[in-house]
Amino acid sequence: MTLTPAPEVRFSLDPYGGDHHGEAARLREAGPAVPVALPGLPDDVTAWVITRHSALHGVLRDPAVSKNWRNWAAHRQGRVPSDWPLLGMFAVDNMFTADGAEHRRLRGLISGVFTRSRVEALHPRIVGIIDEVLDALPGHADADGVVDLRRHFAYPIPMQVICELLGVPADWRPTLRELVDSLFRTDTTPKEAVRTQERRHRLLADLIELRTKEPADDLTTALLNARRDTPDALSHEELIDTLWLLCTAGHETTLGLLANAVRALLTHPEQKAIAMQGEEDAWSAVVTETLRWDPPITNLSCGYPTRPLTVEGVAIPAGDALLASYTAAGRDPSEYGPTADRFDITASRTPHLSFGGGPHYCLGAPLATTEAPLALRALFTRHPRLRLAEERPLKPVPSLFTNSVQELPVRLEP
Repeated sequence: MTLTPAPEVRFSLDPYGGDHHGEAARLREAGPAVPVALPGLPDDVTAWVITRHSALHGVLRDPAVSKNWRNWAAHRQGRVPSDWPLLGMFAVDNMFTADGAEHRRLRGLISGVFTRSRVEALHPRIVGIIDEVLDALPGHADADGVVDLRRHFAYPIPMQVICELLGVPADWRPTLRELVDSLFRTDTTPKEAVRTQERRHRLLADLIELRTKEPADDLTTALLNARRDTPDALSHEELIDTLWLLCTAGHETTLGLLANAVRALLTHPEQKAIAMQGEEDAWSAVVTETLRWDPPITNLSCGYPTRPLTVEGVAIPAGDALLASYTAAGRDPSEYGPTADRFDITASRTPHLSFGGGPHYCLGAPLATTEAPLALRALFTRHPRLRLAEERPLKPVPSLFTNSVQELPVRLEP
């Protein structure tokens, strides 16, 4: 196959996430696969953002696209510094960055212990955590009667669920949250990024040591048992990176999903009314539509072609990094028609891609789609007159990965 030369880089992704949807719309208009510069890398390192639903659907399932970061030509050639602040979002060894038999081995070990039945068994505990968080919510109001719903609702629910699931002690959780936050932000310095990687490695190694000495009914213990009992089980480093994947995916994405769903409902009162008048399915529809319309992850690494690749007519060299733009694909008018920009929980739409696709479809999707509808329904049942504190402008998380707000100030209203 003869490829056309890679075009000059036309876009630089905003590391501060100032306008995710505006940036996504401009990228989508530029083509199905758009060359971009990644912040902090040399000018000769080109990555490609996959912007349209059909193109991303194909890339996520293409066996010629490797998930293994060692197939990133720029990294292999030494053009990606070891202290690059964003490296932790690319260079880890777990099922997210594995291919073929390696991926099946790693995913099989995790899916063997992180089962749908385990998630279903968590239902009463998830309800209990939600009730505890909502009981405490009024007490977090400041002198003006404003509550930061991100900090006091969207964060503690998924954090407590995933930490209990993994057996992370309660007094470790603030440190874990700090490390996850540092990973996804793109305003960190090289020194801070290196320190984050060192600290997360140490914390998870300590968790493994703790659960080796004190086994419990949690996923960490179950993975340790699998490593002991299964010949091709996880190595120590794979276990650390797997626990990191479960920690980060298990709460950062659900945190953003809850915050974005609340914001969507409060700015679309007619949709809020439909949800509140409906049954449980209505809240599941809120979650599904939020994942399409305002996904918590805007851009994410989705692989490296092992051969020259053509994506809907766009030639991409082998070894270049590909990023999935879930924000762009979710509002793609070529897939969702003229109402693609509309938040509508009643619309019948093509399934979104925010959980990925193909063999790497998110293993934690059942947990997220269990937690979020329960939490949202409980919040609006208790606080039906909830409204944004409009005098406090919303500020985005400074990240090209995370699509959410730093604070979500609301008034609960009696």
